[in-house]
Amino acid sequence: MTERGRNSVTRTATTLGIGSSALAWDGATLTVTLDEVTAPWPTRIRGTVRLHAAALTGHAIPLDGAGLHRWQPIAPCARVEVALSDPALRWSGPGYFDTNAGDAPLEDAFAHWHWSRACLPDATAILYDVCRRDGAHAPLALLCDARGNVREFPPPPPVRLPATRWRIDRTTRTDEGSVAGVTRTLEDAPFYARSLVASQLLGKPVIAVHESLSLTRFRAAWVRMLLPFRMPRRR
Repeated sequence: MTERGRNSVTRTATTLGIGSSALAWDGATLTVTLDEVTAPWPTRIRGTVRLHAAALTGHAIPLDGAGLHRWQPIAPCARVEVALSDPALRWSGPGYFDTNAGDAPLEDAFAHWHWSRACLPDATAILYDVCRRDGAHAPLALLCDARGNVREFPPPPPVRLPATRWRIDRTTRTDEGSVAGVTRTLEDAPFYARSLVASQLLGKPVIAVHESLSLTRFRAAWVRMLLPFRMPRRR
C-alpha cells in the first residue's frame, strides 16, 4: 500500500515493478515479489506470493450507470502459495484474483459496497452489493467454475452482520432460512473491513472472505488525514 512516484514504476507486457517489489505473469501463474517496509509500525516484509489460476475469465462488469467503474474477476478459482522470509511464514490454499478499474474517484460514484467470495466444491460464488450515490442498489451474484465459465444466479436475501469497532456496517447474503455470522475480523479500519463470514450458498455451508467499504466515511476529512500513516509516500 506504499505510494510511489512514476520514476519508481517499470512495466512490460508481462511485468510490473513498483519500487523494490514486482509482479510477473507467465500465462498461468502470477508471481508477486515483495520487499517492503510495513506501516504504521516499520518492520520488513520480504518473500513471494504465487497465484496459480485454474482458468481466466473475460467477464468485466460495469458497477455504475455511466460505465466509469468496472470490475472483473480475472481468476476466481485459483491456488495461492505464500513464502515469506521476513517474517518467516509459509502457507497455501484456495485463492482469488480480481481487478477494479475506473475513470473517476470511487467516492463520487458510490456510497458503500459489500463484497464476498466463497469456495464451493466445484466453483467460486461471488456476491457484490453496490450502493450508488444516487441511492440505486446493484446486487450481483455470480458462480464461476474452474473452466472460466461465469453465470449469474438469483441473489439470496440480505442479512445484516454486526458492525465493526469503527461502526462500519456489514451486510451479506445467505440462502433463504439460513443464518450468517462473522467468525473473524481480519481488518478493521475507519472506512474498510475484511472478515470471514460463515453462511450458506446454493445449499452448501461456506466460509466466505467478506469486505465492507464505506466511501461516505472515506470522504471524511479526519479519515483522509489518517491515510498517510497506513499508506506512506516514498520519493
